[in-house]
Amino acid sequence: MTDFAHTPPGLMISAPSSGTGKTTVMLGLLRALSDEGIAVQPYKSGPDYIDPAFHRAASGRNSFNVDTWAMGPQLLGAVAAQSRDADICIAEGSMGLYDGVATRGQSGFGSSAETAIQMGWPVVLVVDVSGQAQSAAATALGFQAYRKDLPFAGVILNRVASPRHERLARLGMEQAGIKVMGALPRRGDLVLPERHLGLIQAVEHPDLDAAIAGYADFLRAHVDLDALRSAARSKKGRACEGSLPRAPAGRIALAQDAAFSFTYPHQLEGWRAAGAEILPFSPLADEAPDPSADLVWLPGGYPELHAGRLAAATRFRDGLIRHAQTRPVHGECGGYMALGAALIDKDGTAHEMAGLLGLVTSYEKRKFHLGYRRVELLTAMPGREVGAKLLGHEFHYSTILEQPDAPLARVADADCATVPETGSFRGHVTGTFFHLITAQEATQ
Repeated sequence: MTDFAHTPPGLMISAPSSGTGKTTVMLGLLRALSDEGIAVQPYKSGPDYIDPAFHRAASGRNSFNVDTWAMGPQLLGAVAAQSRDADICIAEGSMGLYDGVATRGQSGFGSSAETAIQMGWPVVLVVDVSGQAQSAAATALGFQAYRKDLPFAGVILNRVASPRHERLARLGMEQAGIKVMGALPRRGDLVLPERHLGLIQAVEHPDLDAAIAGYADFLRAHVDLDALRSAARSKKGRACEGSLPRAPAGRIALAQDAAFSFTYPHQLEGWRAAGAEILPFSPLADEAPDPSADLVWLPGGYPELHAGRLAAATRFRDGLIRHAQTRPVHGECGGYMALGAALIDKDGTAHEMAGLLGLVTSYEKRKFHLGYRRVELLTAMPGREVGAKLLGHEFHYSTILEQPDAPLARVADADCATVPETGSFRGHVTGTFFHLITAQEATQ
């Protein structure tokens, strides 16, 4: 069990399943509290790398992932420490409250319930009551009782059809002894646009700030914000000594634009804390990486949506090739694809990529890849030695057509079953389909 000290009280915004409206509640709550002058530290339970950017837009603070499968006690302690100057922590769950994987990772199975228990954050369950009334209380009661050690604050009723519907749903919750902290009327405009990996990126939303301001007004009108603040708690105890991931180089040229944006905030914060200088550049703007960089890092993103522009970005490609002649280049998922020979879009058009690796990927032949990854490096990659054991997450729809280079690692899923997406390397260039979360912590 991880102990935390000097952390503010918090809440976990979760739900029985995906699609119940918890992101709307999360963003509205972050903005509503921030508008009151409250320093709100957002978190995301699980390996999501899109939602934290929305959290930052709503709160003005970096949002960090809390992942009980991938993160050991030391990293969980370091992530918890990012809230020390905040007044309250608000975390958004992933999928349903108890959803995780079947095989234990470093601290647990990766569910939002585990995160709430580890951090001591009471759960606020967002319950979609459409198509039911008093029966919704049975759902909430089951979620409250499923684990006796789960801190549980109450529920927010969502998609309420009418005042009568609300009265009936509240009556059921009252009879079950469950506190109702708000009731949100059904509104068709409270939906963020999505694409195949979930939400579109925050930078792509046509008017994100106005949308979040609207969510905040909606919550202020229909949710008891004072009751939510009063319900917040956290686990107290001795501080867990730990640090964020170390920097893989001193000067890191980091691709950052709409094609390459999937970086975990705890990684970047760890790099900065270690004294690394991050040098952002935009491949989509045909910018070359800084020639003084020690390392070029291409994160994941949506290169398949911009493959034509990337293929035409000659300054970017020439600068990348020059750098790779003497210094390391690493790509994750979309960045890995961009380092390959070609990327075939959903229409079957092949686009030439950097050609630093022989990888050819296709979105015409879509195959869903999702899940945690256990990794043992067969060769070194930036910041990690041969034999290093790493933990990450893979989430994409591309299909490998050619992967002729030497494998970078032995890779398995959460249940230790081997997967064929090994990553690859050639010279100073490495790439992986998994997004690195952290290294495996030494056992005590």
